[in-house]
Amino acid sequence: MSYLQKYSNEVHDFLKVCKSLADRMYVTSQGGNLSYKLEENLLIITPTCVTKCDVTEKDLVFIDLEGHIVEGTRKPTGEVPMYINFYRDRPDIKSVIHCHPPYTNTFTILKGPNWLMRPIYPETVAEVGPVPLVPYGEPLTQKLADNFAPFVKKYNAFLMENHGLTILSSADIVRTLQLVDILEVSSISILQALAVGGLKELSREDVQNLENTMKTRNLPMIGMPGVNVSMVDLYFPQEQ
Repeated sequence: MSYLQKYSNEVHDFLKVCKSLADRMYVTSQGGNLSYKLEENLLIITPTCVTKCDVTEKDLVFIDLEGHIVEGTRKPTGEVPMYINFYRDRPDIKSVIHCHPPYTNTFTILKGPNWLMRPIYPETVAEVGPVPLVPYGEPLTQKLADNFAPFVKKYNAFLMENHGLTILSSADIVRTLQLVDILEVSSISILQALAVGGLKELSREDVQNLENTMKTRNLPMIGMPGVNVSMVDLYFPQEQ
């Protein structure tokens, strides 16, 4: 049995997310890529040079954690080194989306404070967490993949300087798209607030109390398990 047949449900969701990324204009032309961990040493990943709205079953590529193709006729995205690093350094994650949502992408080129590192909305705090800025690296290179190293175990979402957004998740690919949606809507509101005035942040106590919400909803702590003790540590490190 082929992997396409064995993982038909996951393939269905993967293709649905590809189309949704294009429909939402989170990716344009041939940009963006995504992957989904199916087994300990098996990923499904998008092909290179295919627009996400056009990706079909026959375009999908299955690779192992060394980047070798194990099923599929196309070449995988050129960002394979980035994905290999993610799944190696974060064995807890199951899916990754790299895309260019327009409002969130504003923060990849915005001078001044990175407001996505601050606690603004409870949903974004509890479900996405702070979003650090990863230094620029040439796309499709090992250097870009390696630039994530100081951040990848502590956070789940990353701004790629002058480039885009990457989100990791311990859940399935559909849930990871939901996280992109949460962050993009937050980015819209933050930019609108900055345009007409200033921003109000959640307090240290507010962030502390959100950990109760996370426990009630069975949401995992942001970052690799065991790395972060609390959300307060993430959002208010200067007070520790």
